[in-house]
Amino acid sequence: MQQRNLAYALIAPAAIFTVALFLYPLVLVSLDAFSSKAGGYSLENFQTMYGNWKFGKAFRNTVLLALLVVPIQIVISLAMAQMLMRIQRGRDAFLYIWTIPLGISDLAAGIIWLGIFEQTGFLNSVLIKTGLVAAPVSFLGFNDTGSTLIAVMLAEIWRSTPIVLVILVSGIGLIPKEYGEAAEVFGATPWQKFRRVTLPLLKPSLQTALILRTILALEVFAVVAALSGTKFPVLMGETYHWQFALQDGRVAAAFALVVLALSVSTTLIYLRWLRVPPGVKA
Repeated sequence: MQQRNLAYALIAPAAIFTVALFLYPLVLVSLDAFSSKAGGYSLENFQTMYGNWKFGKAFRNTVLLALLVVPIQIVISLAMAQMLMRIQRGRDAFLYIWTIPLGISDLAAGIIWLGIFEQTGFLNSVLIKTGLVAAPVSFLGFNDTGSTLIAVMLAEIWRSTPIVLVILVSGIGLIPKEYGEAAEVFGATPWQKFRRVTLPLLKPSLQTALILRTILALEVFAVVAALSGTKFPVLMGETYHWQFALQDGRVAAAFALVVLALSVSTTLIYLRWLRVPPGVKA
């Protein structure tokens, strides 16, 4: 009985934290999203959201960014993690340098990359000085959605890949060296060792990295706002626009629930796809 009470006491702070900072706000947002201006509850706000001409673009841009950015970050982080594990001296220094972007906020990262891609920015200066172009190129113009997408992708990859890297490096560090040594004894090539030993044992860390990074990618806002303003709509940007510019918190809540639904759906997919057997530590 005492042990059970101790267990409840230990998890009580986490439970209170979850209820106060997640479940309670979620209930309030859900009530706002389904409430009608005339009173009562309806799907009126979702209809307004769906009927808005920006919703389709915002939904497509948000999903496209997540689909493009997250796999690239996983591949880059795996390559960087493998490089780090092979370095004998100075590993901590390399890890520290590669994770510097973690200390930069989303908005600051967007402003940094804005200084690179704008017409008077670093990239145009290099192109003009090397004679590749005669006049500044508008990479972030209103009709240049392709180059804007690339700019946002590069900013997001640079800013948040270190998050994935730290998780994967920690996961690789937990893999016993004996497994790799046994694979080498049986003649496994480096690729076979990586594919048959490292990747399967790295599933818990991959699952964590994918869930965390995909949720953050679906919530992208500040980087997009800095690089394109409202020219490249995303779901979180539209949530902000309806809440503060249009002063309609109900429709903003509907947008927020769409982002939540996407996050929960992808999390369930990852939990199913990268199912971790019982007893395997993340």
